[in-house]
Amino acid sequence: MKYTFKLLLLTVFGALTFYSCDDNDDSLAVPRNLEVQNFIWKGLNLYYLWQEDSPDLADDRFATQEQLNAFLTPYTDPLTLFNHLRVDPAIDRFSVLVDDYVYLENLFQGVAKSNGMEFTLRLKPGSETEVFGAVNYIIPNSDAANKNLTRGMLFYAIDNQPLTINNYRDLIASNTYTLNLANYDDGAITPNGQSVELTKTELTENPIFLTKVIETNNQKVGYLMYNGFTANYDLELNDAFGTLKAAGVTDLVLDLRYNGGGSVLTATRLASMITGQFNEQLFAKQQWNSKIQAYFEENNPSQLVNNFTNKIGNTEINSLNLSKVYILTTGGTASASELVINGLKPYIQVIQIGTKTIGKNVGSVTLYDSPTFNKQNVNPRHKYAMQPIVIKTINKDGFGDYQNGIVPDINLPENAGNLGVLGNENEPLLNTALGLITGDAKFAPQTNRVGSKEFKNSKSLIRFGNEMYIDNSNLQGLKKLN
Repeated sequence: MKYTFKLLLLTVFGALTFYSCDDNDDSLAVPRNLEVQNFIWKGLNLYYLWQEDSPDLADDRFATQEQLNAFLTPYTDPLTLFNHLRVDPAIDRFSVLVDDYVYLENLFQGVAKSNGMEFTLRLKPGSETEVFGAVNYIIPNSDAANKNLTRGMLFYAIDNQPLTINNYRDLIASNTYTLNLANYDDGAITPNGQSVELTKTELTENPIFLTKVIETNNQKVGYLMYNGFTANYDLELNDAFGTLKAAGVTDLVLDLRYNGGGSVLTATRLASMITGQFNEQLFAKQQWNSKIQAYFEENNPSQLVNNFTNKIGNTEINSLNLSKVYILTTGGTASASELVINGLKPYIQVIQIGTKTIGKNVGSVTLYDSPTFNKQNVNPRHKYAMQPIVIKTINKDGFGDYQNGIVPDINLPENAGNLGVLGNENEPLLNTALGLITGDAKFAPQTNRVGSKEFKNSKSLIRFGNEMYIDNSNLQGLKKLN
């Protein structure tokens, strides 16, 4: 389809037909059996970050709607088409198509089907195929919370089937399953005969898991365990910072080790709560595909930037005005969590403690099958939606190449044999941060250590568990540029 920049200006974020055809083509309807496929192609053709690298998404690939229909016809399964149009999975690890956008909407509001047990799977010491799990934390008011499960408990099997790299996904996917528990016994994961049955229900997780003020060596240190960038909890997050600010904390330990990411807007607000002295300065900049990038640069460059802010709506942000922050990370720290780390580094000292992050420097947006790709006037005949990667983020210094993960300043893997109590001063990672703050930087003793390699965490096992996304309403606003 032959694009011109003039056509893009006339259509982008508006009617979004995205192609120029002869007048006769305007009356050519998309067959009903190709509606989903047509939506997928046109949405990716306009928004996909790697659109220019996917030959069948080229702007001049089809001259008419009829030619596009002929191309789409063999793809009776929309997912097959979606995967065909994506670039190599080694480059695009995160774009997703769903057949029910209600699931997607709920997830971004912190609602998901869960038994409430968040965990990390690890390879057994000395094995490359056998897996065991360690409980990271329990979501309050969940089924797991009623089953006496606690952080640090180990499990080696589900429904009496030992976990391996080949079967863990199927076993964990069940709505109800029985955990077979284990102990660490002198270098081995030893079954202890105990078991716990867990059942998944629709569960809402408040990402603000723990807020605490720790007084040590006559210093007040704030500790915040934050487990997801969920925008509808931003006012509660601001209240948590208000508590820390009122207490007079002079330092902050931000625990993001199990935070898989979420809203870019929330990440910007969190960074503003940590600081406060950089209001309206650049926090992060978005890079789109070339045609949308060019449109924004010429018409409204402000749409490409996320600036530090001092407001959430009409509410004043509770800022700590810090010049240094301590952030705890693991291999489960992803996307918006990494954005906070990368965005803050040009401004303040970020001391990262733990292990390397996952390496997601790109973000997505929800696209619906409608004339404007938002929820308004959505096609009522199906519930397909896409969450394609549409932006890469960079910081004030222009750096954003952390696709292989952000390496910590202090490498301190979690010890599955001694995870410690979250928020307790003796918990190994927090203890290390407190030592750096007070000047008594002694590493916590790593006794009863399990020599195991982190494999997967529970959030990475669900779709969009490691997501970073921009609000679809931002695209609505962009229509005003026309």
